[in-house]
Amino acid sequence: MTKVSLQSVYNIPPDQIWALIGKFNALPDWHPAIQSSRREDDGQVRRLSLLDGGEIVERLETLDEKERLYRYSAVNRQLPIANCTATLQVCDAGAGRAVVDWSGEFESTPTIQENEAIKVVQDIYQAGFDKLTKVFAL
Repeated sequence: MTKVSLQSVYNIPPDQIWALIGKFNALPDWHPAIQSSRREDDGQVRRLSLLDGGEIVERLETLDEKERLYRYSAVNRQLPIANCTATLQVCDAGAGRAVVDWSGEFESTPTIQENEAIKVVQDIYQAGFDKLTKVFAL
C-alpha cells in the first residue's frame, strides 16, 4: 500500500474548520473539484459529482466528533488507484490555530506508476487546502 499525507496550518480555531469540513457531505463547500454531493444509504455513502462531469462514490467508515476526524473508503473512484481509504482530521495547534491532516492509503493500478499516483492524490489534497485558505480568507 502506498501512503500519502499532507498537512496545512490555519490561523483559526480547530472547531471552526471542523464545523465546515467535518460534515461528510460538505466537500462541495470547500473543495474546488466537487460540484455536488448526495448522501445515500442512511448518510453512510456520498456520491460526489465532479466539475469535469465525473463521479466518485465513497463510504464513511468512521466519524469521531471528539477527535475531529472521519475515515472513508472509495467505492467507485475515477482515479487510477485501487483500495483507497483516507482520513481527514483537524487538530489543535495551539494559540487559536488548527492543523488539517488529510492522509490516504491506496494501491497503484497498472495504468499509472506509483510516483504519478502519489502526485495525483497530493494534488487533490492540496487543492482542498488551497480552497480552505480562500474560504477562511487567510
